[in-house]
Amino acid sequence: MEHFDTIYDSPFQIYHSALPFPPSSSWLHKCYGSELLQDVQVVKGLPAEWGTCARTVSLDSSACGLSYQNNTMAVGSWGGDIIILDMITGSQEAVLSGHTSYILSITYSLDGVSLVSGSDDKTVKLWDVQTGGVFRTFYGHTNSVQAVSISADFTRIASGSWDHTMRLWDIHTGECYCVIDQVDYVQYVSFFPTDPQYLLSICSNNVQQWDINGHQVGNTYDGFCIAFSSDGMYFVSCNEETVIIQNSSSGAIMTRFQVADKLISCCCFSPDSRLVAAAADGTAYIWDIASSEPHLIETFVGHTKNITFLAFSSSFSLISASKDQSIKFWQISSSLKNPPKADPESILLISADIMSITLQAKDSIIITSDLHGMVRIWDILTGLCKASFQTPAKDSYERDAQLINGKLIFGWHADRKINIWDAEKEELLLEIDGPSYLEDLKISGDGSRVFCLAKTSIQAWSAQTGESIGMVDIGSTSKGFLSIDHSRVWVHYPYSEDQGWDFGTLGSSPVQLPNIPAYRLHSNGIMLWDTGLHRIKDTRTGKVVFQLPKRYGKPIDVQWNGQYLIACFSPTEVLVLDFSHIL
Repeated sequence: MEHFDTIYDSPFQIYHSALPFPPSSSWLHKCYGSELLQDVQVVKGLPAEWGTCARTVSLDSSACGLSYQNNTMAVGSWGGDIIILDMITGSQEAVLSGHTSYILSITYSLDGVSLVSGSDDKTVKLWDVQTGGVFRTFYGHTNSVQAVSISADFTRIASGSWDHTMRLWDIHTGECYCVIDQVDYVQYVSFFPTDPQYLLSICSNNVQQWDINGHQVGNTYDGFCIAFSSDGMYFVSCNEETVIIQNSSSGAIMTRFQVADKLISCCCFSPDSRLVAAAADGTAYIWDIASSEPHLIETFVGHTKNITFLAFSSSFSLISASKDQSIKFWQISSSLKNPPKADPESILLISADIMSITLQAKDSIIITSDLHGMVRIWDILTGLCKASFQTPAKDSYERDAQLINGKLIFGWHADRKINIWDAEKEELLLEIDGPSYLEDLKISGDGSRVFCLAKTSIQAWSAQTGESIGMVDIGSTSKGFLSIDHSRVWVHYPYSEDQGWDFGTLGSSPVQLPNIPAYRLHSNGIMLWDTGLHRIKDTRTGKVVFQLPKRYGKPIDVQWNGQYLIACFSPTEVLVLDFSHIL
């Protein structure tokens, strides 16, 4: 990430402009240092550790608005354009043009398909993100539009302006059906993320709640910037030097933090609602609010002018936009467990055989577990390791891991026992009596069930109580692996048809499913992945549209969610394919 532009634009320059510069403690430096001795050496100034700022993107002007959804970020500019950036790498994907003056506010729709912007040109525009075109322009404000929001059900837009009014618009007709007069300009407006019937506004540093008919409801709070948690249960408001986290329903204060002698400019929640970030001047602060004693975990210093916007791209990465005409990508190292210290001369833990892989596409991560019990979380787009956990599952074979609401749950089979482990607390949650021999083990995505593939059967248990959910006889003895979708499970053999069952609720008998599980089909429902031959076929024409090279043999495990496919083909290699790009 620190050398992204060079690697992306001039990949052959990596040997001169990237590989000589990794910190002296990094494995990259150890691996490539000797190979570069005859080429380029850094003789002075090599850092000992990686910096917390992974990437800086320079802009032509200060960011005037910022919003994100589905790994895409929209940035408003002084020239009136909206710049679309990849939220992981910061690379520019598109530019939306249509406003005649600078952008003051931007927000995505919940599905990320549409974008709403408010501008100094007194208009509100609704954009189609895929085409870059303006779907509708809303006229009515008599001064700059300072704030915009779009309801979760995509029926209304709320806007606040310097003309001392807040307006509610019908998306489908374009009409303004409600005008709410204010005593001062409207600084902020937002619909509740889970209830489109209500919204919050900020005017004269007062946070007020409204219904969609323009009636004020609930209490009034102090604050001049505000943000909701993703589930809508909490909101964070800032009042000069104080950050306050409150319950959205009752308004009860959960916790508060102080930033001494600095005026807070913006705030936000992490996707898993465990972290809160706020900015004051050119510094960003991050607090852990999920622990028993909420506390400050990170302070990021690097901007030369005030930070205007903050956003979490994940629970491990923060993005900040500043008046210094830059956007910075920060790594939140303090929220992660540090991997065990390895021998400086050895990279054995990195190269241990991989025993399981887990795809969590909605979180853009892959989880791997190796033979030494090391579990790693990888960013699916960058390939960077985001966290490492040591578990007791050394030298055991069948295992699986799931990251559920920021909590890593790990399961493995040993001595006829299925063990469920909390990696964060480093404690055993459950021990289940299982078969003496297993071919595969999988935990459901919600953490409620654990499935095992034995020689001739599939068995399932509750991951909370250990109670048996059911068993089916599959009558096969060849080596296979499982794929899971909530209560549904398929057993896959590389050179034969899949078999699937829905285990439903506790006590119900498993019901057989169609042979082709959803993970084998692309999201368009037409392209089918053939694991035995490592290719994709068009089910209508039978044409092969993609084929992996012949060097790939029988996979250890394969998972696909309709876009990403991950496969472990060799003991230390995981292949990641993005089929939306390939197709």
